[in-house]
Amino acid sequence: MTEQDVIKETKPRMESAIDDFRRKLATVRTGRASVSLLDTVMIDYYGTPTPLNQIASVHAPEPQMLTVQPWDPTQLGNVEKAIRSADLGLNPSNDGKLVRIPIPPLTEERRKQLAKQIHEIAEEHRTAIRNIRRDENDKLKKMLKDKSISEDSERDGLEQIQKLTDTYISKIDELSKSKEHEIMSV
Repeated sequence: MTEQDVIKETKPRMESAIDDFRRKLATVRTGRASVSLLDTVMIDYYGTPTPLNQIASVHAPEPQMLTVQPWDPTQLGNVEKAIRSADLGLNPSNDGKLVRIPIPPLTEERRKQLAKQIHEIAEEHRTAIRNIRRDENDKLKKMLKDKSISEDSERDGLEQIQKLTDTYISKIDELSKSKEHEIMSV
């Protein structure tokens, strides 16, 4: 294994952290209806916690409305209850066939809470990127100690990993700023 192998290994790991960050940002409410808003909702489906999107179809027919239609109509009450208890600030209503979820406009206080939540998610992912950097740097240092690479190769590898780290952390900052702007704009 060379320092280039370690660097090649680093990039996909950091890329997966960015993908996870994008997924988590998609679940943060912006005042517009988005089906990914309900990705975190778990339903008690015959005693088994199941993601909502696995037992129902979720649609956004209007910019301020989501509809959830369970494939098993007996689960309407469970779906409604799970959405209420998911702490998303949503108030679903059940019409016997599907659950309608009006998306209320965000208050200034709720916008600030969501911005704070975005900062927390961003910091978790920055830490994940730094942990990947630490793991890969440790591999390079071990390779140097085992004399499988030279000091120059180790230094070059550490520099390249640091550049990757800086790049991916700036991507996280960029994504969080754009999501925060999206939330704060009325």
